Amino acid sequence: MTILFFSLRGVPTDEADDVRQLLADNDIEFYETSAGNWGISMPAIWLYQRDDVDKARQLFDEYQQERALNQRALYRQLKAQGEYHGFVRHNLNKPARFLGYSLVIVLIFYVSLKWLFELGL
Repeated sequence: MTILFFSLRGVPTDEADDVRQLLADNDIEFYETSAGNWGISMPAIWLYQRDDVDKARQLFDEYQQERALNQRALYRQLKAQGEYHGFVRHNLNKPARFLGYSLVIVLIFYVSLKWLFELGL
């Protein structure tokens, strides 16, 4: 019986590659499912053997701790160099897109509230 080990939905490519490499380096047999043509299936890494789950989980936990430290260090480095783009600076780079999305959100909010109050609620 196969065991779901790691869901790949929303996972960066480099992290998914690292997890695959981690399992392969430690001789843990696994297979991968994709999201399919329409993106509705479950992209994940599955383990074949139940006996491998504890070992794989321990290795994965160690990897996640190391990755978290590395990503925090990268964030601090980018921020110190002034290359990190926060919410405001990111939106100032493409103001037309930001205004367009904002207008669509406001329009949807307005129409939703207008219909709500017209129904008498």
